[in-house]
Amino acid sequence: MSSSSSTRAASPPRPVPAVTPRVSPSGRPRRTGRRTALTASGFLAPFAVLFLTMMVVPIGYAIYQSFFTVRRAGLFGGARSTEFAGLSNYGAAFSDHDFTASIVRVVLLGCVQVPVMLGLALLLALLLDSRSARLRKTYRLTFFLPYALPGAIAAVMWSFLLAKDLSPFTGPLSHIGIDVDFLSPSWVPFSIGNMITWGWTGYNMLIIYSALQTIPAEVTEAAALDGCTGWRLAWAVKIPLVRPALVLTTVFSIIGTAQMYTEPAVLVGARVPGVSPKFTPIMNTTLSMDLGDQNLAAAESVVLALITLVLSFGFLKYNQRKGAMA
Repeated sequence: MSSSSSTRAASPPRPVPAVTPRVSPSGRPRRTGRRTALTASGFLAPFAVLFLTMMVVPIGYAIYQSFFTVRRAGLFGGARSTEFAGLSNYGAAFSDHDFTASIVRVVLLGCVQVPVMLGLALLLALLLDSRSARLRKTYRLTFFLPYALPGAIAAVMWSFLLAKDLSPFTGPLSHIGIDVDFLSPSWVPFSIGNMITWGWTGYNMLIIYSALQTIPAEVTEAAALDGCTGWRLAWAVKIPLVRPALVLTTVFSIIGTAQMYTEPAVLVGARVPGVSPKFTPIMNTTLSMDLGDQNLAAAESVVLALITLVLSFGFLKYNQRKGAMA
């Protein structure tokens, strides 16, 4: 070894200069924490303003209006006065048979339609995630396309496809002895459920498929080494790991079912005998507004919001408790 190399090896390491905090011209350290907080508040301010003006204020105003009523002195307008009504609007909402029947109707429809829709979404996501899947991008886009179609246009399209004289399904069914009218009063709930399932299955499939893509490859490879393949792999490994996505899509579906409006409203416009203008709770609320009773409409909207809140958060709490016990 040369003398120059031994000298470099024996030389001590250079000292690292100390990092001194930045100070202001007055000699005080700069308050970077306050500046960061102000910057974050500046970015959050637009969202906070929109959330307050578009969500909190309307909800508060609806709750406020639900405790009042408008009294009219004459038959043709006359003097109007706003009086405190307490819970009378809520009593009128629950005593309205059409409103309570619409709530029961939507809940029963959701109990059937939501599991079917999410089951199909899960099945399609698992098929796309399988190793033997081909043309994944093409099929993924095909499954998602119904969601891209506006709901009103899809409902109009299905109203023609399900009409007895125009439907391409009634003819083949009649040849095998099945005479069915998909827009009859007994079949209308299933037809509306079919419209919603067709339009939203691809959206939920994409959420579940995205969750499947986050599963580490090491997990599936280890399961395959243990002999867990095919549907057994999907049932024992993949489905439990995408449970949060299934819970999320279920909550979204509960909220969407409570807000059902477009499909029944289109069928009402098409004069389908099995659908009335009070088919869903939101349609009842809209009709109350059209009749000029905004206080009753506010009470009905608050009731619907509370039912949706109880169902969605109840489902979340049930899954949290079930996950803690597992």
